[in-house]
Amino acid sequence: MAVARVKPQLGARSTGKVIKRAVPRTLVKQTGPIFSRLTVVWVANNGVPFDTAGFFARLIRNNRVVATASFDRFGVVRFNNIRTLTNVSYTIQAFNANGVLFRSRFIPAGVETFAIIG
Repeated sequence: MAVARVKPQLGARSTGKVIKRAVPRTLVKQTGPIFSRLTVVWVANNGVPFDTAGFFARLIRNNRVVATASFDRFGVVRFNNIRTLTNVSYTIQAFNANGVLFRSRFIPAGVETFAIIG
């Protein structure tokens, strides 16, 4: 379940005083992937993650199971043995605790994260 976020007020009053000037910083250019292992997030159509406690996922390549991992309760599963950026494509299957297949999606090569929507 998502927490309701507070929206900023329209036309909120402010003093407009500068408290401290920002010091310009040099940006560090990202050279590699942010996530070192393949990470999949399962979200609803509105982007809110599902409560996936007890769910698990299988990663399949050429009709063989490559990896299996459990979802946490925030809709995230991490495959510790699949490095990113992936070199090959996979099929992911999401199951509930009873082994009922809920979703099956294709993950293309060259990704580090993937979202199952819906």
